[in-house]
Amino acid sequence: MGSLPDVTELRTRLENTLLSYHSLGEEEWRVAKKSKDVTVWRKPSVEFNGFLYKAQGFVMETPQRIVDYIRPGPYRLEWDSLMTSMDIVETLDKACCVMRYMTAGQLWNIISPREFVDFSYTTEYQNGLLSCGVSVQYEEQRQSCVRGFNHPCGWFCVPADESRSLLTGYIQTDLRGLIPQTAVDTAMASSLTNFYTDLRTALKT
Repeated sequence: MGSLPDVTELRTRLENTLLSYHSLGEEEWRVAKKSKDVTVWRKPSVEFNGFLYKAQGFVMETPQRIVDYIRPGPYRLEWDSLMTSMDIVETLDKACCVMRYMTAGQLWNIISPREFVDFSYTTEYQNGLLSCGVSVQYEEQRQSCVRGFNHPCGWFCVPADESRSLLTGYIQTDLRGLIPQTAVDTAMASSLTNFYTDLRTALKT
């Protein structure tokens, strides 16, 4: 089992990284996929040889309830179609934890299931919330699957009006393994639009 770096330093660095992504101008991004209620953009990542994705759309709920469904906890596994298992392996404080989860195969299993171990942190942002995470070397990898790596990622959720919130996500996942880059790009854009669909459906129940 690995050990975490200093938690205070880790969450400060993670939050500052997400804030820097959130401040990037429109000219930095190129549209990767667009539906009637979600837009996904991408740009080359500075963290690895892949893309940083940005997704944005309105969700009919308060930031608190939306983030409760996104961050590690009892709701996420119930609605996220990409996630097949999730365990909180260590609770550091009320805002931070380490989670281990598995994702389903994608694109007819061209992309096989992946395991991730992430540090997760949720904090206030403006009148809403930021829930963010990054992969950490914490537990031994299961031999039966490939372990992916999430570079700094997260979700900003702020109120837009009395009935809805603006949810903006930044994701940069290194799936690792021998996968064609075109397959990765297709899977990432599609999974982000599906994320909003699944979340909206869950919040209505």
